[in-house]
Amino acid sequence: MANSQSFESVWDALEEDPVKAENMKLRSALMIAIVDYINTAGLTQVAAAKKMHITQPRVSALIQGKIEAFRLDTLIDLIHKLGMHVTMKIAA
Repeated sequence: MANSQSFESVWDALEEDPVKAENMKLRSALMIAIVDYINTAGLTQVAAAKKMHITQPRVSALIQGKIEAFRLDTLIDLIHKLGMHVTMKIAA
């Protein structure tokens, strides 16, 4: 019989270091919000790139979910450039 593990999130399963897993969760949430904004606003990749002051290939990387290509602070900057705001809740 195979051992079975359950995880709170996919990031907990992929990353053994809990600090890195939390960072991945936050980056993922920000990337999803950015892509949702781009889609809802009907922006092309070129238009989104212009609005966020990045290149179209960077927008493509966002849309493709290339999480390793984006730091947390970079994603917060992009959110701000789109006119959105990030709020935090810290739990013990």
